[in-house]
Amino acid sequence: MSFDALFLQICGAIALVILSLSFMIVAFRVIVGPSLPDRVLALDTMTVVAIGFIAVAAAITGLVVYADIAIALGLVGFLATVAFARFIIASRQNGDDDTGNEEHVRK
Repeated sequence: MSFDALFLQICGAIALVILSLSFMIVAFRVIVGPSLPDRVLALDTMTVVAIGFIAVAAAITGLVVYADIAIALGLVGFLATVAFARFIIASRQNGDDDTGNEEHVRK
């Protein structure tokens, strides 16, 4: 095995460990919240971490088709974030506020 291939394998393994840790932290934020905007931001971050997983897999395997999957996932993640943001804005205009700050809602 050449130095380049060995270096790529080691860096890929390190990147996968870091991405796994960040995925667990973001999953905790999705579950705990405390508010809907926090969960939406965490879901968007989870999409970015998933794109990172795909990019590392593409680098390790050398398959370019993973780049197309990452681009498609990025577009879907962006559209989902915009849809969630519109939902949050619409719910706030209707008086439903889920920011986690109850004193602000009662005033």
